[in-house]
Amino acid sequence: MATAIEFRDVSLQAPDGRLLLDGVNLRLEEGTTTAVLGRSGSGKTTLLRLVNRMADPSGGTVFIRGKECEQHNPIQLRRGMGYVIQETGLFPHFTVARNVGMVPELNGKRIDEARIGKLLEQVGLGAGQFSQRYPHQLSGGQRQRVGLARALAADPPILLMDEPFGALDPLTRAEMQDMLRALLERLKKTVLLVTHDLDEALYLASRIVLLEGGKMVTDVAAEDFLKSEIPAVKAYAEAFHRSQKEPQ
Repeated sequence: MATAIEFRDVSLQAPDGRLLLDGVNLRLEEGTTTAVLGRSGSGKTTLLRLVNRMADPSGGTVFIRGKECEQHNPIQLRRGMGYVIQETGLFPHFTVARNVGMVPELNGKRIDEARIGKLLEQVGLGAGQFSQRYPHQLSGGQRQRVGLARALAADPPILLMDEPFGALDPLTRAEMQDMLRALLERLKKTVLLVTHDLDEALYLASRIVLLEGGKMVTDVAAEDFLKSEIPAVKAYAEAFHRSQKEPQ
């Protein structure tokens, strides 16, 4: 299987000298979903931001589909990838339909109502009911669905997701996870998913990466993560499941 994204001995140093990422080596095969776990400040979002050149490494090289990331025009690179964040980033003064069609429009390829309707249907929103609404007229889960539809509008081969469901209530989050899993099984995108939710990673991803202090602790098949004897992996799993049992 071809490699979609590769981090080859990648490091990133902050202006104050701290290493945000330290010697990361990781390959994402085309059509797979990789979840990145780790505590706050471990380097998860930083790793993701290197893929669309929101940041550039201090050392090492990031490759996108075999080409060095720094050889890509950053604007074209970003517009050629889907990007989903926790707060969706929808334009409040645009309708749902306009928000969904924004990336193709920026690329000079305005999409028609039928295509927008199909995208909305894919994420569980009826076009007739939602296409002319504005973001403030939607629930949090509905806004997140629109954000996902927008990320898929240009049919990108790579989808970057940074805590996409972190702000949602547990029931809505579970519904979104079910929808995304079914969608990805059909569309076969290469997905890099940043999350702190171990259950979400196990449910959605084929591989799980754990970062600690900017270093990669493990890169393992999802079904093998909980079997790991690596102390940091065991500590993360135990802490996560303990937090799930604590009264809210």
